[in-house]
Amino acid sequence: MDRILAYIAILANSISICISYPVFQPQITLLRRSGMSVGVGVNFPDPCIINVNDKWYAFATRTIGSSVHIQMAESNDFNTWSIVTNSDGSQKDALPNLPSWVHSASPGTWAPDVNLLVSSENALLNSTRAALESSSSYHCIGAAIASSIDGPYTPVGESPLICPLSEGGAIDSSGFNDDGTRYIVYKIDGNSIGHGGDCGNDVAPYVETPLMLQQVSGDGLTLQGQPYKLLDHNGASDQGIVEAPSLLKSGQYYYLFFSPGCFTTRRYSISYAYSKSINGPYTRVPTPLFATDVYGLTAPGGADVFDDGHHLLFHANYGDGRALYAATITMS
Repeated sequence: MDRILAYIAILANSISICISYPVFQPQITLLRRSGMSVGVGVNFPDPCIINVNDKWYAFATRTIGSSVHIQMAESNDFNTWSIVTNSDGSQKDALPNLPSWVHSASPGTWAPDVNLLVSSENALLNSTRAALESSSSYHCIGAAIASSIDGPYTPVGESPLICPLSEGGAIDSSGFNDDGTRYIVYKIDGNSIGHGGDCGNDVAPYVETPLMLQQVSGDGLTLQGQPYKLLDHNGASDQGIVEAPSLLKSGQYYYLFFSPGCFTTRRYSISYAYSKSINGPYTRVPTPLFATDVYGLTAPGGADVFDDGHHLLFHANYGDGRALYAATITMS
């Protein structure tokens, strides 16, 4: 039985994207397969994607004011999604009980990520962006386990897995398996100690918000060596922020998907960078993959790409929330 690893803190759209990558200079062509259609949920931000037994699952950030820490949705065809519920019809919580190190008054469980670990009977969920009791302004990355994909997940350990408090904390973790070697890619949340403006870091001097790569052991819980810095923001043009990393390997390249900008503004978008080495350096492409007014989207971001290289989830503004969108991509 597989083991599932997850890292933590609806509207369905069907888009077909063709991405071609000439040597040294990738190019993008976007092809719309069908129109936007309303699915379920008005707020399902920062989704992650996983397929278990030919069924798609998505996990998402906690909605402010809700008692559900981690949301779940499911789909049999990747196009039509529904919120996972309990037997009484209420929304199911993947992480009903928080780790002991979480600030209970404002847990802020954000950006979950779920991954399969081979040769284990358990499921593991890492909780990203949960505030420490001793430092409630910052967020760290932790873990939890379960016996099935839909939980409930039980926290692991008495302390976070990754927690660089002096740099602003850590968020947006995402697991990556590179031919049997496991990694976590994440963001150092430097804008939490920024100098103001949109999302706290749109005023110079800009604090770094680097996307980091940390190797872990096969159990997903043991850090191996020191993290590598993959990419950072470009100052004012990125509003002092890059976040929401997700790694994919296709052919000879590694592709790092990410969101530059502040998520509360129309400048938030989805872009990517590429490298022949997992440790970089990564070269950013000049044009975002998704941006405001592309396909009628507003502030798209928080993308997660499945390891088949063809399925991608992200969120974009819809009504008063951030809805789930599904897209297919083709690498060539």
